Amino acid sequence: MGRALLRLAAEDARLFVVAAVTGSGRAPEEARDTPVLAADALAKAPPFDVAIDFSQPAGFEAVLGLCQERGAALVSGTTGLSADQFAALDAAGRRIPVLWAANFSAGVAVLAELVRQAAAALPGWDADVVEAHHVHKKDAPSGTALQLGAAVAAGRGRGPAYASLRAGDIVGEHTVQLAGPGERLELIHRATNRDIFARGALEAALRLARLGPGRHEFGRLMLPGAGR
Repeated sequence: MGRALLRLAAEDARLFVVAAVTGSGRAPEEARDTPVLAADALAKAPPFDVAIDFSQPAGFEAVLGLCQERGAALVSGTTGLSADQFAALDAAGRRIPVLWAANFSAGVAVLAELVRQAAAALPGWDADVVEAHHVHKKDAPSGTALQLGAAVAAGRGRGPAYASLRAGDIVGEHTVQLAGPGERLELIHRATNRDIFARGALEAALRLARLGPGRHEFGRLMLPGAGR
């Protein structure tokens, strides 16, 4: 994700990347002329308007703290956060604009709403969320699966069962299955390129940087006219 963000940001005249932060401080090829900092040197980052965080839970709090210190916005796609870390994000939203999303795909944002509607219309059916990702993904169920599960719960008052698969280089596949007597409904999203997530995060960052403090939602922020 970091490589995709750097590559796509360089192609967008609306964006200027002041620094990239990696765990090791080693510069990926996509960084080009962008300064690269090690995670433990985060405080040395130049002034910025918005940070985009796709790290690990252990690195999330440092990024959030720096954004609060600088009065900058934060877009985070880090999954596996604890309840305390989400509480810290809520608290930060009283001072700065923040946005966390499990998935920055426009298709998944639409899927979540469709899932909510389907679950509400079929409350007595069995519900399952099945997700598949590459072998290097650590959290399971994925953040997107949990997002879709929350949509199921919002629709019918209780959550689904989950199943996770880690195999090969699967970018991301999510299936919400609703099964009743003699029939089954499946709602599916398949990502074939990680660029869709990077593009969504960059667009969200552009819009969030223009807003005031608050805990903003990706789906609503991406509506026509939002944050423009």
